[in-house]
Amino acid sequence: QVQLVESGGGLVQAGGSLRLSCAVSGRSFMSFAMGWFRQAPGKEREFIGSIMYKIGQTNYADSVKGRFTISGDYTKNTLNLQMNNPKFENTAVYFCAARSSRFASASSSDYTYWGQGTQVTVSS
Repeated sequence: QVQLVESGGGLVQAGGSLRLSCAVSGRSFMSFAMGWFRQAPGKEREFIGSIMYKIGQTNYADSVKGRFTISGDYTKNTLNLQMNNPKFENTAVYFCAARSSRFASASSSDYTYWGQGTQVTVSS
């Protein structure tokens, strides 16, 4: 059974940095297309970025490009989201997701497995 568990959320100042992790169990994350999403109160789930680790391909939403970085540690079967220079409006619950496909997607409905989410609060 595939499980995803996010960690690392918390309170961060705008302009600071925070690193989120997503521990994957049940299968190697390299067999998936992996994505990060976030959801703020009253808003729809929003795509942040995705990674196809085996081919070294990443894609990011324009809103985070140059500030957020997705990486993977295959020795720990863990996905990471490095958040640099977060903004107040980035406050949300952050989710990692996995898709059994050769291709990543920006659509949350394309992902099969989800973590429970971790809260990130950015103070201004």
